[in-house]
Amino acid sequence: MKIGLTGSLSSGKSTALKILAKRKYPIFSADKEVKKLYQQKSLILKLSRKLNINIKSKQHLKKLIIKKKIKIKSLEKIINPKVRSNMKKFIIKNRNKENLLFEIPLLIESKLMKYFDILIFLSARKNIRLRRFLKTGGNKELFRILDNRQMKPNKKKHFCHHVVQNNKSLKTLKKNINRILLDNE
Repeated sequence: MKIGLTGSLSSGKSTALKILAKRKYPIFSADKEVKKLYQQKSLILKLSRKLNINIKSKQHLKKLIIKKKIKIKSLEKIINPKVRSNMKKFIIKNRNKENLLFEIPLLIESKLMKYFDILIFLSARKNIRLRRFLKTGGNKELFRILDNRQMKPNKKKHFCHHVVQNNKSLKTLKKNINRILLDNE
């Protein structure tokens, strides 16, 4: 069974993933894949070349996005196929495992629903998500840009089998996530 975890920016996907990791499922995290890609100097050079702008690091890239010198859509055209390719390799490598877990923020926007048996949407109020984003070193303008790039939560929910509200405590999130898995085992 392939379980897809998605949600809006800073809705708690990574935290939910940590909770689910205790079940010993093989895990694919699109965020971690992107992070690995950005650590490759060859990718930074490729981005610089393709986007025709000197990019020094991921942090520098964020500043360029805020200054509107780079469009996120242009970045996604380069990054997303690499992440999708890594996801397909992960599926093949783990084809004999009973359950696979995927954390993919843009799962719905990327039209990847067909790959999953169960889709879980993490939802949180915008003010809570902004506070979480700022706590991890982001800024309001970048949050606004990235959040506007995503499909609205009410539309995303219609594609998912389960919706988990993550406006409360970690304890409540654990209870709600684990209940979904128990219902589907």
